[in-house]
Amino acid sequence: MKKHAHYVAGEWVDSGDWAPNVNPSDTRDVIGEYARADEALTRRAIEAARTAFAAWSLATPQARADALDHVGSEILARKEELGNLLAREEGKTLPEAIGEVARAGQIFKFFAGEALRVVGDKQMSVRPGMEIEVTREPVGVVGIIAPWNFPIAIPAWKIAPALAYGNCVVFKPADLVPGSAWALTEIISRSGLPAGVFNLVMGRGRVVGEVLLNHRDVNAITFTGSASTGARVAAACVARQAKFQLEMGGKNPLVILNDADLDAAVHCAIQGAFFSTGQRCTASSRLVVEAGIHDRFVEALTRRTGALEVGDARAAGVDIGPVVDQAQLDQDLGYIEIGRSEGATLACGGERISASTPGFYLAPTVFVDTHNGMRINREEIFGPVASVIRVADYEEALAVANDTEFGLTSGICTNSLRHASHFKRHAQAGMVMVNAPTAGVDFHVPFGGRKGSSFGPREQGSYAAEFYTTVKTAYIQT
Repeated sequence: MKKHAHYVAGEWVDSGDWAPNVNPSDTRDVIGEYARADEALTRRAIEAARTAFAAWSLATPQARADALDHVGSEILARKEELGNLLAREEGKTLPEAIGEVARAGQIFKFFAGEALRVVGDKQMSVRPGMEIEVTREPVGVVGIIAPWNFPIAIPAWKIAPALAYGNCVVFKPADLVPGSAWALTEIISRSGLPAGVFNLVMGRGRVVGEVLLNHRDVNAITFTGSASTGARVAAACVARQAKFQLEMGGKNPLVILNDADLDAAVHCAIQGAFFSTGQRCTASSRLVVEAGIHDRFVEALTRRTGALEVGDARAAGVDIGPVVDQAQLDQDLGYIEIGRSEGATLACGGERISASTPGFYLAPTVFVDTHNGMRINREEIFGPVASVIRVADYEEALAVANDTEFGLTSGICTNSLRHASHFKRHAQAGMVMVNAPTAGVDFHVPFGGRKGSSFGPREQGSYAAEFYTTVKTAYIQT
């Protein structure tokens, strides 16, 4: 079985500890063994990044752009191959996986351009004979802690801007999905970056992550994951005055008003709630439905949900792959039992599915007769589970949509320009979708939320400069 090592200071490094990468669609299929770093190797990677920073921070924009463009071009050229790997190790369907890989390639291409567009300001002083320049400089060593649900796109939208703006990187992928991270690293290793500019250390969060959080030479941490872990990241960074950026959970509403196109609304609900097996922070897990369309919507939703094909992520005709592992499956089933105990009615799904291969298959699940105080409507389940909440009118729908500790994305299906415009302004979320699924965003615009969903500057697009650079104001007496 092939073994995959860490990448530190421009070399592939064996740490002596290996873990299998198991296919959630077929637990008999082991993709390979991937190294797990200890504290000493993690510190070595940080030291390599710190050493490389002096020269890389002063590298020309063209050198950065060329390296990122190389990475993006190779990702796009190999998107079917890399998509197959992603589907095999994470469980999203092959078309979804190929689409994610393409997005990663486009992100690197975008930031290759951004590397050439780092601008500053020249301003007039209130004092005679004084000139003022405002410039952006790289932060330093950036620790990247990525989740398992988008194992190449999320690392891409963190790594690419970090490198574009002249930072050095220590990247820790999720322990569940090291394969896509390793494949991305192998491409980066041939991009022309100097040794130490980019480093990959795989392994457990309680080992690798803890070193990154507490090491004085890590100047910034960008993290995507759970709210509880995000709080720990914030506390550690505040304690040593490191910069940090958090993307955490969501309990996203999709509002369906009486005047909505029924077929379009059902499509938005199914795509948002169940595609990628519901394992995305932008999933629409709360379907807030106005009374006049409620019964027709529920009938259409349950019928079409029940017709979705669940199976091997790489098989033709499959709509939904497995959940990522046994722990996630247990969590999903646990929340389904909680919903039943709270008095919600299970309209469809809710059970584990047996398939031709041993995997973590769960039927997409719809609860009805729910209210917004239930745990299944308050807590992020992170699986193919959605709840329908009946409301009397638009005003109640908006209130319910905003009644959450999270604020990542919020959607509405309506043919009313008045309601759509009002919702865009008053939805308490970082992203708003009108007649579109809550999940699915472009690669060149800012991504992020409010309240418990996000903290710090936005990710993606030109707004990424706010996190990956620091501003310097220089005065010159002429």
